[in-house]
Amino acid sequence: MNVQTANTDKQDAAIVVDDLHKWFGDHHVLKGMSFEIPKGEITVFIGPSGTGKSVLMKCMVGLMRPNQGAISYDGTSIHDLSGKRLYELRARFGKLFQDSALFDSLTVYENIAFPIYRHRDYTEDQVSDIVADKLRAVGLPGIEKKMPGELSGGMRKRVGLARAIALDPEIVFFDEPNSGLDPVMSAAIDELILETKAMMGSTFVVISHDIEGTFKIADNIGMLYLGNLIQFGSKAEIRNSENPVLKQFFGRSTKGPIAIA
Repeated sequence: MNVQTANTDKQDAAIVVDDLHKWFGDHHVLKGMSFEIPKGEITVFIGPSGTGKSVLMKCMVGLMRPNQGAISYDGTSIHDLSGKRLYELRARFGKLFQDSALFDSLTVYENIAFPIYRHRDYTEDQVSDIVADKLRAVGLPGIEKKMPGELSGGMRKRVGLARAIALDPEIVFFDEPNSGLDPVMSAAIDELILETKAMMGSTFVVISHDIEGTFKIADNIGMLYLGNLIQFGSKAEIRNSENPVLKQFFGRSTKGPIAIA
């Protein structure tokens, strides 16, 4: 199957996905997706609800095994790895979950320090410095002792991002980072993503349904519909696409190939 690219080649690709299929029983969720995600850029996958975006991300981070196809990082298929090698590869990823997924029984400090304790043999002073640095990076200095229940939704997202970047990962995955936020806070999260990307230089992969935010942060965009990758390309290519699915989705129209459930 032809691999869709965003003006890149394999040596410049952070992730190569080749003919990816995923079934749940008789339900064919991912139907042969192939694409390459460029290193050091922000790639956003968009599409209607229930079209396979979250399943795609779970496959890319190794939480779910595809039924067919391969996902490779630096020439190594993640699904060929197990045990220590898979554990070491996942340490190169950061992930901001849709609901932030903070541990409610742990302080902000303990939440951010969690991946550091698991993957690094650092002194407590080193851990403390990293936690303080990441909190400053997300605009929340000095809240180490607070509990997640004391935080607003936007603050929880920021703490979740601080935890996601605690190990300075090569690739950071974002699952619906604007979900549940008001328009002002949603815009603030978009700006934070751009600021964090500029600071780190890592590859960012975002799952979203927020059209305005997508065009604000994305270098590249992939459009999913009914388990298919309809189109993948630069922001300009997607914005100017004549594909009827994209035109309906971006135009927020009820008329077109996207069925209204």
